[in-house]
Amino acid sequence: MTDILCIVGARPNFMKIAPVMKAFVAAGISAKLVHTGQHYDAAMNDQFFADLGIPHPDINLEVGSGSHAVQTAEIMRRFEPVLLAEQPAAILVVGDVNSTIACALVASKLGVAVVHVEAGLRSYDRAMPEEINRVLTDQISDLLFITEKDAAHNLAREGIDAQRVHFVGNVMIDTLHHNLAHAVPASTTLGSTADYGVLTLHRPSNVDDRDTLAGLLETVAMLAADLPIAFPLHPRTRASIERHGLQAWLEKPGIRVLPPLGYLEMLGLMKDARIVLTDSGGIQEETTALGVPCLTLRENTERPATVDEGTNTIVGTERKKILAAAEDILNGGGKAGRIPEYWDGRAAVRIAAILLQWLDGRHHAVA
Repeated sequence: MTDILCIVGARPNFMKIAPVMKAFVAAGISAKLVHTGQHYDAAMNDQFFADLGIPHPDINLEVGSGSHAVQTAEIMRRFEPVLLAEQPAAILVVGDVNSTIACALVASKLGVAVVHVEAGLRSYDRAMPEEINRVLTDQISDLLFITEKDAAHNLAREGIDAQRVHFVGNVMIDTLHHNLAHAVPASTTLGSTADYGVLTLHRPSNVDDRDTLAGLLETVAMLAADLPIAFPLHPRTRASIERHGLQAWLEKPGIRVLPPLGYLEMLGLMKDARIVLTDSGGIQEETTALGVPCLTLRENTERPATVDEGTNTIVGTERKKILAAAEDILNGGGKAGRIPEYWDGRAAVRIAAILLQWLDGRHHAVA
């Protein structure tokens, strides 16, 4: 019998599952990998799996795109027979994508234990679909592994039994530690060794509304006049730029548009950047681990350790605030930051040790 079914569905999950699968092998935990196919770009999937050394998925549900309701429902429909056939002791879900809540719901209703890695993170912004996924997944999880201590307080406020919660650190940072020596140099990606910044944009609140997107692109163009900005362009963002007729901003001096990058290319780009501007939660964490100044183009973050302890500053989308914070950093200011507790590259090892003890307890109970 399989001990754990590990679920991935979207690219942010891949960086989180890679160290967990390795730690399970080392601990002797039997695990299978289920890819829901929520992100369905075959070339990008293959590149991430190769970069991160993730085993080929044992099962691929090949769900593809759709609205939140359609995608979540289709994942549930396709995952249920897999779960019934495999009969694992538990499923393990990571992060906050639709695959996370969909598979957790199926497991919970079938009486299969749910393990949530990266539990307890809260932006307290219910307009974010990911926030709904986080809150609901935590409510039906049997074991909750958290990346920072604030997450424990969030879960306590929501009535989660503290005995189910384990502070283990950040598996994203495990992946970063493991791959840093293999990162593709920025000079290879950019063809230059000059100073530069990095921009990533993909959240609906930033890219779907024409005025917000145009304002951000204009602000970045102003920054790029003094510091070249590398801009790996997310497919959703590219489509929105084209839909709203904003392509001219991508041609402004200093803006270097790149295709979506593999993990090792993106890691190399971030680690040598003077500044990173982003609306990605994962990049907030990675820049803190790398000691690179980060400006988050949102009004909130579900990762407060990156602000309270790390190199991250929340600037929203207001031009004056973004430019002032960037100028401070480029003139030698900004946060020095420090590495949060347990962001040491061993979070997955801690998870495997706790799960091994939990599985032993289950086996003894059955016997």
